[in-house]
Amino acid sequence: MDSTDARARTRARLICLLMATFVIGTDDFVIAGVLPAIAAEQGVGEAAAGQLVTVFSITYALAAPPLAVITAPWPRRRLVVGGLAVFGGINAVTALAAGFAMLMVLRVAAALTAAAITPAVFAMAARLAAPGRVGRAIGVVAAGLTVSLFAGVPLGSLLGSAFGWRSAFAAVALATGAVFAASALLLPSLPGAAETGLAARLRILSRPAVLLGVLSTVIGAAGGLMTYTYIAPITRDLTGREGALLAVFIAVAGLAGAAGTVVGGRLTDRWGADRALLFSFSVQLAATAGLALSSVTSRGTTPVWLVAALVAIWGFGGWAFNPPMNARMLRLGGEAGTEAVALNTSGLYVGVALGGGLGGGAVALYGGTGVALTATGIGLVTLGLMIVSVERFPAADLPAEGGVPAGRGRENA
Repeated sequence: MDSTDARARTRARLICLLMATFVIGTDDFVIAGVLPAIAAEQGVGEAAAGQLVTVFSITYALAAPPLAVITAPWPRRRLVVGGLAVFGGINAVTALAAGFAMLMVLRVAAALTAAAITPAVFAMAARLAAPGRVGRAIGVVAAGLTVSLFAGVPLGSLLGSAFGWRSAFAAVALATGAVFAASALLLPSLPGAAETGLAARLRILSRPAVLLGVLSTVIGAAGGLMTYTYIAPITRDLTGREGALLAVFIAVAGLAGAAGTVVGGRLTDRWGADRALLFSFSVQLAATAGLALSSVTSRGTTPVWLVAALVAIWGFGGWAFNPPMNARMLRLGGEAGTEAVALNTSGLYVGVALGGGLGGGAVALYGGTGVALTATGIGLVTLGLMIVSVERFPAADLPAEGGVPAGRGRENA
């Protein structure tokens, strides 16, 4: 096989993994768009229906690390392809669910399956990548999550509006079935991790390097995604306008985020995970600070184009952060790289929940301006913590899990 055929095969495999994260991301977030319909049909309040989102997030956060440890020896292709089959089946049953209690159980099952698949998908992408292109491969896979936000979720919501909420889950099941078929055909057989034992893997996950990275993710997600969660009051306070304009701002953030994942992957390969991580987060923090400053000084008169530009920069930096973050955790985790990514993803969900709570308090007291200022303050703390983490524990100049070249730096972990 010549190099052109090898590159084409690798590209096709990465697209399979991208589509896996796309269907998982769509399933995770689409429920927000059909909550009113679920609440009305099931005879519960929207607040109660919203717990379907909460139980998914909590289950994922708690389950990802132990599931990564349990499935570490499993062959990667079997885990991903088998997990997709189960995930598609769960969504098909969800489309037929008879009661709210069953819906709740199915959301737990979907979260458990997603928690098992997602870290393995990122680790598999790194192992499939050519030398020096690990960041780009992770960026491609991460783009699936971004695309699910600004394409998959709106499409699912439109289906739900036109044909009922069940059609959204039926569509996810059909899409997952297609991804399952392609993955079964194209993904190669890769062995699981070496049998190092549970205790040894837990020792790796308890390294200060890994734990400090996870702590940075928790705090960074609390501040960074707080801006996205409360983008409606932030942009309303900035421009004095709402309604259809909010959809424009969300679309701008999504499109910029998709570009950010690609650029973040390339920067990871070119600069190393550490520099790319600090750069991408600094860009997001600068945009958040710009939103806060504009909100304080303009009092509802900020030009729409300026807000859109700041939102675009925020989305670009926030999603460019994903490839170096995952590449760094894979490298610091070493033989337990997949488990380190799973632990870090759990930290991300914890940070999102924390940011939602803190942001809710800020918006209740000071509106969108309070959210932007709070997010900026948290971001400054996070940046300081990241600088300490990178200086103290630079990404290792050793292979990550599966023999992937790690990039620059020396091992201090």
